[in-house]
Amino acid sequence: MAQSPGSKKSTGRAGKLSRAEKKEARSRRWQQRRETFGAMRQAFTATRQNDSRFLLYLILGFLGSAAVVYLVLLAVTGSVWAPIVPAILLGLIVDMLIFPRRAQASAYRQAEGQPGAAAYVLGQLRGDWRKTDAVAGTAQLDVIHRVLGRPGVILVAEGSPQRVRSLLAQEKKKVSRLAGDAPIYDIVVGNGPDETSLGKLNTTIMKLPRNLSKEQVSALERRLAALGAQRTPLPQGPMPGNVRMRSVQRAARRRG
Repeated sequence: MAQSPGSKKSTGRAGKLSRAEKKEARSRRWQQRRETFGAMRQAFTATRQNDSRFLLYLILGFLGSAAVVYLVLLAVTGSVWAPIVPAILLGLIVDMLIFPRRAQASAYRQAEGQPGAAAYVLGQLRGDWRKTDAVAGTAQLDVIHRVLGRPGVILVAEGSPQRVRSLLAQEKKKVSRLAGDAPIYDIVVGNGPDETSLGKLNTTIMKLPRNLSKEQVSALERRLAALGAQRTPLPQGPMPGNVRMRSVQRAARRRG
């Protein structure tokens, strides 16, 4: 059906943003950029305060990579000026790779030993992982988190190694009744023997073999849903040492 010229004209006008809408869109973009730069500035400051080698790594990374590129391009082009810009750009790229790694390592070191640290780190897992925080716990804030994925069931314990071992055994027994043939792995977070440090937790999980299909993982999640009906409440990240945990302790006692 043919469309009248007037209707085309009105459609074109309707598709354009008004001046006020453009201004609002620009304002939102600038706000997002300010928030991004603010977060980066805070991360930079926190990392510099807690990582004595942070600035040294940035300087060495920039100068080393820039020098290599400069010398290579100098030999190829024979120009003293042409390699400067590529060398600076590569140096900045290398620093942008160093920065998040050192910032993450610094954040993990600060979080070690704090209740909820493992839950926070597990939240950074990339991919299809089904995480349930605090499926079991004690009044002393020893906690077990459950992660479902292609490897199977992964139980991650944080707290006193002496206490979480028995807690892990109890939870593993419960899970095995519903897990069927799915493998069950257990990880104790810590820096002692047979323990996994906070910084290597996600890497350890990612290296586990893929034993289940996505459909099997979903079916396993449905079977284990009943076990998550009651669990100890836990904040969504590392907690400062001076935070009062009376409510969590009461819940843990009821859980026990």
